[in-house]
Amino acid sequence: MTYDTLWPGGPRFLREESGFKLSTDSVLLAHFAAPLRASTVFDLGCGAGVLTVLLQLSHPGAAVGGIELSAAAAELCRRNLAENGMDPGGILCGDLREHRRLLKAGAWDLVVSNPPYFSAGSGYSAPDPARADAREERTCTLDDVCAAAGYLCRWGGAFALVHRPERLAEVFAALTAHGLEPKRLRPVQHRAGAAPSLVLVEARRGGKPGLAYEAPLLLTGDDGGDSEEVREIYHMK
Repeated sequence: MTYDTLWPGGPRFLREESGFKLSTDSVLLAHFAAPLRASTVFDLGCGAGVLTVLLQLSHPGAAVGGIELSAAAAELCRRNLAENGMDPGGILCGDLREHRRLLKAGAWDLVVSNPPYFSAGSGYSAPDPARADAREERTCTLDDVCAAAGYLCRWGGAFALVHRPERLAEVFAALTAHGLEPKRLRPVQHRAGAAPSLVLVEARRGGKPGLAYEAPLLLTGDDGGDSEEVREIYHMK
């Protein structure tokens, strides 16, 4: 095992030597979801718990839970929560597609997910099964994730996710099919003028139509270094 940190004095994350390094996508999603008021937060497909830990930091006092198919990853999520002085008791090892059997409907103010981005068989497949599952929809689809989120969110509750811009139409269709109205969209760009590489989306259970399109989150500034916002997110200011 080795430790990773996001910033000096910040949360620490255990991982296997060959495991995933800290994901920028999860950090950006945590930042996007941080202003959303919630006393209960649930992470769909929580993996090793980077997003879970960051959401507990941004929502102190909230009850935070999550579900993860991999027993090893679920245990690592629990360890990472405990390592940072947080309650690991809300992490369930299970299949999010079985949400109706495993979880209580309408129990969460905020649900989040950093799901697999690519349809199974749509391109390169990683040789490592864990990496392939994280990248491709081999164990759950976008529709599966949105179905679970729609079930878990209370009426008026929020679902926040990160995805690929080329699948944005699919994201919106899956959200609305499960009673989640897209309310806020923020593209992520490497630099000003570049095409988005990611999209951050907030939807509301039972929300009225109306989408706020936010200014892009730029990863680099004019000088080619980290943007001011990225420096703020990573506590480099």
